[in-house]
Amino acid sequence: MRGAKGKVRPHYAALEARLATLSSDELADRQRTLERFFLLQGITFTVYGAESSTERIIPTDVLPRIIAAEEWKTIEAGLTQRLRALNMFLADIYSAQRILMDGVVPRDLILGAPSFQREMQNLYVPHGAYANVCGSDLIRQPDGAFAVLEDNLRVPSGVSYMLANREASKRVFPGTFRGAGVRAIERYPDLLLTTLKSMAADWRPNPQVVVLTPGVYNSAYYEHAYLARLMGAPLVEGRDLVVHDNMVYMRTTTGLRRIDVIYRRVDDDFIDPLTFRSDSGLGSAGLFNAYRAGNVVICNAPGTGVADDKAVYAYVPEIIRYYLGEDAILPNIETFLCRDPAHLSHVLANLDKFVVKAVGASGGYGMLVGPHSTKAQQDEFAVALKADPENYIAQPTIQLSTAPCLIGEAIEPRHVDLRPFILCGEKIVVTPGALTRVALRKGSLVVNSSQGGGSKDTWVLTDRKDLQP
Repeated sequence: MRGAKGKVRPHYAALEARLATLSSDELADRQRTLERFFLLQGITFTVYGAESSTERIIPTDVLPRIIAAEEWKTIEAGLTQRLRALNMFLADIYSAQRILMDGVVPRDLILGAPSFQREMQNLYVPHGAYANVCGSDLIRQPDGAFAVLEDNLRVPSGVSYMLANREASKRVFPGTFRGAGVRAIERYPDLLLTTLKSMAADWRPNPQVVVLTPGVYNSAYYEHAYLARLMGAPLVEGRDLVVHDNMVYMRTTTGLRRIDVIYRRVDDDFIDPLTFRSDSGLGSAGLFNAYRAGNVVICNAPGTGVADDKAVYAYVPEIIRYYLGEDAILPNIETFLCRDPAHLSHVLANLDKFVVKAVGASGGYGMLVGPHSTKAQQDEFAVALKADPENYIAQPTIQLSTAPCLIGEAIEPRHVDLRPFILCGEKIVVTPGALTRVALRKGSLVVNSSQGGGSKDTWVLTDRKDLQP
């Protein structure tokens, strides 16, 4: 909100002026209004392993994060470039594997990855769009420029919280919101539905889309139901589906209805017990055979997770250069691959300085934040690193940028990151907003909701030049 010398940044000026007119009691009252909205909407997230009740109202801060139009243009261009290259990468590794033969990415890194699905080899994917919904995590570097911390191409979550935060934000700061020229995000469900339908438009004029959920015990079930409702698409579980003659149907009160597109929120391993994990009760037997036959589209495509593997992340700038002949607009964070003996010894010698992550984990699990860890935790991770170095990467501990948050009755800085959402079907669309995740504990760098973090609304401002006739 303020620069190094304490001066308010121009895009925050209107909000700062409004805050100056509010007492701490009035601000606290607006925070309660926001929390009441979330409570009444049933907006929850599950924290696995918590001692108390696992399902909680997601902590949300009343003060929005604001991003200037010029900055957003760079983010939008960088994310579009990145997803285009990653989809080309997926199309290549599941067909000719040119990038592996040319030695740009190590062959064993891809073919040995748990998320690489050999069943996807040489299958047709409409528009080459393997990843239809992507949520990349961005952080602001010390020089003020944004960089990509990681990509999420499997079943990225959080978009419902982005939409809910916006609804709540418009209630607590209505005048400031209207006058700021904030870009709208309310069309996201329509854009998502259009993207999903475009994946089957070649053979069906009005494809039937469904949202496949693992069920009510999943941490993001609220989001599955929320998006299904806003898209006007049925919410189904694996037991609601029937596969007959390689066609997929859902059970309805009026009989079976054919399905063309499945927006799945179920991990690869659980989609089909005949093809993947035989003990899965979350998918539907024969679903992958129907996909292989081209009678149904699964979004995101199975096997997309190999492209957001945290070890593959280190090669994304080279992947962009290989397929597009361009330098990455949004840079990566320096990453050490523990599969490299030299990198491993360096990481082991500096565990107290690094953030160490398991390559296939997400949600903040399987991670060591060196500066905030105990010696016992570091020793435990050292054993794991030596036992299975290929399963880990390490990055320098980055002091995330901060944004103002209402903590009690005072406005204090808290560390934040940014998760924009990108849709890819017939074309690529970057939603002009994002989920800002907040590390609510003072000094903490862990922003994941599954680890007790929170969120806030993100205002992307309109370029005033675009408004001129």
